[in-house]
Amino acid sequence: MPIPLRLQQPVLVLNASYEPINICAARRAVVLVLKGVASAEETSVNALRSSRHSVPVPSVIRLLEYRRIPHQTRALSRKNIMMRDRYTCQYCHKAGSAGDLTLDHVTPRSRGGETTWENLVACCHSCNNRKGSRTPEEAGMKLGRPPRPFSMHTSRHLMRLLARGEEPWKKYLFYESGSERVYDGPVPHIKGL
Repeated sequence: MPIPLRLQQPVLVLNASYEPINICAARRAVVLVLKGVASAEETSVNALRSSRHSVPVPSVIRLLEYRRIPHQTRALSRKNIMMRDRYTCQYCHKAGSAGDLTLDHVTPRSRGGETTWENLVACCHSCNNRKGSRTPEEAGMKLGRPPRPFSMHTSRHLMRLLARGEEPWKKYLFYESGSERVYDGPVPHIKGL
């Protein structure tokens, strides 16, 4: 049986200190709330219903106990490269779906280029064919920005991008408003202060 779309919606996960730490599917968020590991800070209009109960589907959850988050690294995968590059060709800057894009080795494998964060970029089929087994310089092409490993900064930036469509998230995230950075979320309680 397929999972209903409302249970696949993204949910912002906050640490007990209100620091945004992740995004998970609504299904996982409901489980965390029902287990007593998290509380729903914001809910969507959707609910899960049984014959006796109705549980609102969260939009933002907060862990009830503070979790130390180690330096996060992400697996090198096609999906993570696409997310890092915002599903945009790094040569012609056209956005597309995962099916419209390929991965390009900046330094071709035929020339000793490795399969690393720093050597892979999202690329449309047209630009990938045009570049071929050449370096961007040899092909007369320029990268929009140098490829970097997926970092906590990248992860937070993605959260802010997703927040554009999720109004309840905005008060928990830094986001751009005009030219100034805005944070209008809750002030976390810090022990010892």
